[in-house]
Amino acid sequence: MNMVILLSGFIVLLCIVCTKFSNKIGIPSLFLFIALGLLFGSDGILKIDFDNYLFAENVCSIALIFIMFYGGFGTRWKTAKPVAVKSMILSTIGVVATAFCVGLFCYYVLKISFLESLLIGSVISCTDATSVFSILRSKNLSLKYRTDALLEVESGSNDPCAYMMTMIIVSIINGENSSVGDIVLMVIAQFVFAIIFGVGIALLSLWILKKFPLISNEFCTLFMFGIILISYALPVVFGGNGYLSTYITGIIMGNNYIKQKKESSAVL
Repeated sequence: MNMVILLSGFIVLLCIVCTKFSNKIGIPSLFLFIALGLLFGSDGILKIDFDNYLFAENVCSIALIFIMFYGGFGTRWKTAKPVAVKSMILSTIGVVATAFCVGLFCYYVLKISFLESLLIGSVISCTDATSVFSILRSKNLSLKYRTDALLEVESGSNDPCAYMMTMIIVSIINGENSSVGDIVLMVIAQFVFAIIFGVGIALLSLWILKKFPLISNEFCTLFMFGIILISYALPVVFGGNGYLSTYITGIIMGNNYIKQKKESSAVL
């Protein structure tokens, strides 16, 4: 156990060094992180075997929750509003079109079965929010025609569509008898509950911060930490998409006055 903790701390420090190094040479830090994974992995120098995929999924899910909230919290609605409609089109119709194009390529060129081809397309059809937020904000890019705002909003809101396509295709492959009505209800629930809980949790949090000011910065940080987790988990319980809910909560809270905004967001 002590060796695991020691190695984990060493890797975290190495990642920080890679981030500084990547900024100087112009290479995305995510690329260096992947290289580190290969270096430490089963085929690398240290040959660390890892096959606990459930644990990896949980760690990545928790990390993505905070990334989605941070993306929304740092998005200026004044800048994002003009491209909101275009972003929604890209995050729905665009994701579906991308999935089908990739699926057709896998089917006709790579000779993979049709359903498995669609599954591959669904999995990789959405823009990676982590990469978009990291590159655009670390480089302070300001692209023409509000493209930077368009990419940020689209990357933060496209996960539900890709998630639903993936779940639908997996259920079909497994032979589950899901009717068209069930699929439509699942799609609607994903969006509706995400919006309801995302907006509701954000407004309730702002009201609490206004009516009951927290005494210290530490309590503000813990409060924000709890809100982020609740904004993800609560809609999931009712069948909604937790990532979209967290993103919406971040947008609303980030664009409203919070007395200790800088301190309360220190958890990010």
